[in-house]
Amino acid sequence: MRELFSQRDFLAYFVARHASVLGGSIEAAAIGWQIFSIRHKPLDLGLVGLTLFLPELLLALPAGVLADRVDRRLICVCNACIEIAALALFVALSASGSRSLPAYLALIALIGVAQATAAPADRALLVGVVKSHQYLRATAFSSSFGQLVRIAGPALAGALLAINTPFAFGAAAFCYVVAGAGFSFLPRLKADAHDHDISLFRSAIEGIRYILEKKLVLGAISLDLFAVLFGGATALLPVYAVKILQVGPAGFGALRAAPAVGASLVALYLARRPIHGKAGPLLLWCVAGFGAATIVFGVSKSLLLSLIALALTGAFDMVSMVIRNVLVQLGTPDTMRGRVNAVENVFIGASNELGEFESGTVAALLGTEASVVLGGVATLVVIALWSVLFPQLRRYDRLLPDSPPEPVAAYPGASGR
Repeated sequence: MRELFSQRDFLAYFVARHASVLGGSIEAAAIGWQIFSIRHKPLDLGLVGLTLFLPELLLALPAGVLADRVDRRLICVCNACIEIAALALFVALSASGSRSLPAYLALIALIGVAQATAAPADRALLVGVVKSHQYLRATAFSSSFGQLVRIAGPALAGALLAINTPFAFGAAAFCYVVAGAGFSFLPRLKADAHDHDISLFRSAIEGIRYILEKKLVLGAISLDLFAVLFGGATALLPVYAVKILQVGPAGFGALRAAPAVGASLVALYLARRPIHGKAGPLLLWCVAGFGAATIVFGVSKSLLLSLIALALTGAFDMVSMVIRNVLVQLGTPDTMRGRVNAVENVFIGASNELGEFESGTVAALLGTEASVVLGGVATLVVIALWSVLFPQLRRYDRLLPDSPPEPVAAYPGASGR
């Protein structure tokens, strides 16, 4: 780790990245709590997910092209500035006592646009900051610290919400101020070669085409898509905290933090002992474990058991995230990385929000506990199907930073031929 932190660029990235993670963690908890407090309806939490998902879906391809043609550092700085403005408006609305759901959803949509635009650039930052042989260790360590931040974020959010909701939004805004400053210290991070000679539409489509041709990548990210889509239990945590477990804001913060506890422990282990062999079978088993833990959480009436189950979902998800991250980032040419990350963001990042909408909608129709349990069962069904549809995943073995799973030679579509 000393070798990494001796590099100024990695230090700037580390501060900026985790300030934004802390801000996003507080922001997400505060938004969920504020929205549920208006009408106490699970469907409203689903609307939050849908409002965040639509920009991710509509802007994914343009954002990918942007990340491959514009300084990625600058994109992240602009995202931080928009987050600050939106959170300042959240402070004003909540301080005024407003209970206008459309007004809050409009601000959430603004946040969704900013995050969708910045996601491909943000995902491609670290691989441009460290050397390739350092990437696996750097991403595992950064992820482990990120999970520690995600533990502190919800706990801090719970404490702030117990005092004053606008204060929680203000704290999130301050985190984004730090993040924006940190990103500004990074060097120019832009792909060296571009495809300006082809149309924007064709350039954007190359990201989809690349993933469709790489069956191993397609299988890994689509597996996570459906696991996150059906396993969106965290969207319903305000309902569990208020109505089922009856633990209040402090308990809500603990529930929000629990997945990060499990994830951080696993990430710290992986930082010291990186994954080398049998990565594909490990990915499949961990996603299955994620589904099983989701079912346990869905039926639990005990705070302790619920916390353990949520921690296990985070632990299993961390393993699959590290495997997928290394597979995609080191297996993609730099000139394609923004567009591939954009498509991956729709598969992975946006599926979080769509999963929240799915969970909120099913909860409104069948009940909160039924929604979570059915999501866990659906995840197990997906695992069974993917192990048959993508045999490449079952056979995938080595996961080494100096031996990427797919050759990184120039992708034919990237040059416009």
